Amino acid sequence: MTEPLSLRLDDQLCFGLYAASRAVTSLYRVVLADLDLTYPQYLVMLALWERDDRPVKELGAELNLDSGTLSPLLKRLQAAGLVCRTRRSDDERSVRIGLTESGKALREKAAGIPDVIGEAMGLDEAALGRMRAELDRLAESVNAYREALSPS
Repeated sequence: MTEPLSLRLDDQLCFGLYAASRAVTSLYRVVLADLDLTYPQYLVMLALWERDDRPVKELGAELNLDSGTLSPLLKRLQAAGLVCRTRRSDDERSVRIGLTESGKALREKAAGIPDVIGEAMGLDEAALGRMRAELDRLAESVNAYREALSPS
């Protein structure tokens, strides 16, 4: 028979993940101040810099954000002049998000952020890649387990 897992706070993986997440997002807050972006806004911009002009629904799915969270983010980015929202003429319910010229130009200012974050983490490029892969696997496994527990 295996030993039950400890209930000590220091033994909880969730606490380690929580503390690491807070530390990293706190660093992003400092680094993103010059860009006048919040961390969630930065994630939206990253997705749009990767692939511009896309439906809001698709952007939300990629970022794992519901419309109640994504819509205010997009409105603030639009007010800042970084994105534009357009409704399709043939389907008023469908809204597309695209970068403005200012939004495209901001990419240049953000180019060094990944290096700053990587340096702060004390990981080389290979270690960062392994960490990302492990975190992706962890999220996938936990999501599958949660879905199996949820009643249909």
